[in-house]
Amino acid sequence: MERKDFETWLDNISVTFLSLTDLQKNETLDHLISLSGAVQLRHLSNNLETLLKRDFLKLLPLELSFYLLKWLDPQTLLTCCLVSKQWNKVISACTEVWQTACKNLGWQIDDSVQDALHWKKVYLKAILRMKQLEDHEAFETSSLIGHSARVYALYYKDGLLCTVFSVDYNDELDILVSGSADFTVKVWALSAGTCLNTLTGHTEWVTKVVLQKCKVKSLLHSPGDYILLSADKYEIKIWPIGREINCKCLKTLSVSEDRSICLQPRLHFDGKYIVCSSALGLYQWDFASYDILRVIKIPEIANLALLGFGDVFALLFDNRYLYIMDLRTESLISRWPLPEYRKSKRGSSFLAGEASWLNGLDGHNDTGLVFATSMPDHSIHLVLWKEHG
Repeated sequence: MERKDFETWLDNISVTFLSLTDLQKNETLDHLISLSGAVQLRHLSNNLETLLKRDFLKLLPLELSFYLLKWLDPQTLLTCCLVSKQWNKVISACTEVWQTACKNLGWQIDDSVQDALHWKKVYLKAILRMKQLEDHEAFETSSLIGHSARVYALYYKDGLLCTVFSVDYNDELDILVSGSADFTVKVWALSAGTCLNTLTGHTEWVTKVVLQKCKVKSLLHSPGDYILLSADKYEIKIWPIGREINCKCLKTLSVSEDRSICLQPRLHFDGKYIVCSSALGLYQWDFASYDILRVIKIPEIANLALLGFGDVFALLFDNRYLYIMDLRTESLISRWPLPEYRKSKRGSSFLAGEASWLNGLDGHNDTGLVFATSMPDHSIHLVLWKEHG
């Protein structure tokens, strides 16, 4: 058939084909395929794949590709990265996807970092660390040997581990505060070592003192004020403290007026919230109003005590394990076995180490000391973060 005659025939049959129903079109195609030879079938195979499997990541504008990618979960996206170099490049460049994935893992992120490849790497690092936590493989143990007698108390701050009783200090104020078995809190000049004041009012051993800057405003204090918290078996007392050391108790907190519920010697204060553990669970107070915000009950595990409390995680322990709780779900996500350590009633023979990761892991703060406790052989047992795989 001449070219001109063929084009005329093709135009006529195309008009007729377009007038058919979908079923008739399918029957027509089936019939034509049945009449086709190897050359025609190969032609169909090559062209149909191109028509039916269009690479939308190549065809769409980058902004639309990013919009579609946001609907996929991170694990699916990692699989999609294996499709081709082009897919891997586009998916890796979708900053918002990887930032959101990191946030959902409880990861702290710096929004100012706009390097897209950086965030995919952060997510991969985060997912590895979270898997280690879920598999109870995130930590390792070590020991410090050197004491020749029983270690009664431990204290940790700014990378230093000390064997002393309940104290806290502030270099700016040149002040050290200490709790005592005589029911008092003493305020010391840090450089001179002289006692500046003795605070009274407790009726039990003062098992914990915390000196911290206030971060919220109320009728009793302002942001930037230094606040001292002291805790005994039943009460938490709040004291204003500064360069003028003479101070009176601002407030006394308790969880039961009849003293039927005992507080454990584990107290946390970050300037915004006060958290303390008891036999019933964890109590969290709002420091601006002194109201109890929530009580986290953990009935399935007896005698679970508080070591650290943050925005995302809490560090807890009992006689056998160290636990990490995800505070968003109030579920325990990881644990680590502990040896037969000394169990001091005043809670001074065990402590948490670095605490910034409790506000969210960021790939840099999951290093160093997690937990330390004294052992019957006078050594110090350490739980440390493992290095990233």
